[in-house]
Amino acid sequence: MSATVLVLVETIGDYLPMLEKAGFNLILATTPAARSDAIKAHGGVVDAVLTRGPLGLSAREMDALPRLRIITVIGAGYERVDLPAARQRGIVVTNGAGVNAPAVADHAMALLLALVRDIPRADASVRRGEWSKVMRPSLGGKRLGVLGLGAVGLAIARRAALGFGMAVSYHSRHPRGDVEYTWYTDPLSLAEHSDILVIATPGGDGTRQLVDAHVIKALGAEGFLVNVARGSVVDTAALVDALAKGQLAGAGLDVFDDEPNVPDSLKALPNVVLTPHVAGLSPDAVRATVELVTQNLLAYFAGRPVLTPVP
Repeated sequence: MSATVLVLVETIGDYLPMLEKAGFNLILATTPAARSDAIKAHGGVVDAVLTRGPLGLSAREMDALPRLRIITVIGAGYERVDLPAARQRGIVVTNGAGVNAPAVADHAMALLLALVRDIPRADASVRRGEWSKVMRPSLGGKRLGVLGLGAVGLAIARRAALGFGMAVSYHSRHPRGDVEYTWYTDPLSLAEHSDILVIATPGGDGTRQLVDAHVIKALGAEGFLVNVARGSVVDTAALVDALAKGQLAGAGLDVFDDEPNVPDSLKALPNVVLTPHVAGLSPDAVRATVELVTQNLLAYFAGRPVLTPVP
């Protein structure tokens, strides 16, 4: 295999030999400046692009890659890949839906536990030589609402129900016939019947600010919110306002509107736990994701159907 792959993803360096071993030539461009330079210098030889949802690939960039035939996206989200432009060019787009679901679900539960049990502040107080004890809620018996019951949402729901005895409900576009969790027709109804709301829905225009001020208010002053999906799904200004005014008990966030820039207003709040979009990063998850990318590329350039096409 002699196809050339432009790699825009910055978190998979240790696993790139898997692609090279499969016979692909790699051009690494994992910063905005390197990306622009690589497209200008090597655009004429690029057959494939490896990206992730927040990095995407624009129509203008596709136009600068005349040989481009396939875009492979790490992870499930592909919100910044210009799908109409790709479709017009006949460029195939694949993603990694479900591959990193266990890691993301683990991280969601870790954020939830850290948030509800106030682990970061307890740790900091002990390190300062204090021994202050604060009464915090437990998860057992709480009502968990999952916004988006795809592979990640389902993994979160199962951990919550089986591991913590939580009552699980969810909202997705359509109810699933393979689960016994309660389905609600919209995010507002879900929030009204939840103590904790975990967001696991795809990003993009279709879910932009799906969790707005009304949904946050419905969750209530004793409610918690965890987002391991995309920052765009939540109205950040409304979230900060509710947290600052005590209208929401706390939030655990792994994703933000303008990564890596996190608003100072969020950083200043004592009732949030913040992580730098690492939910899907584990050796097992990244290895499996790059393996799926490799198999999609091998299938495409061998003239076979790709494994995980984006519709």
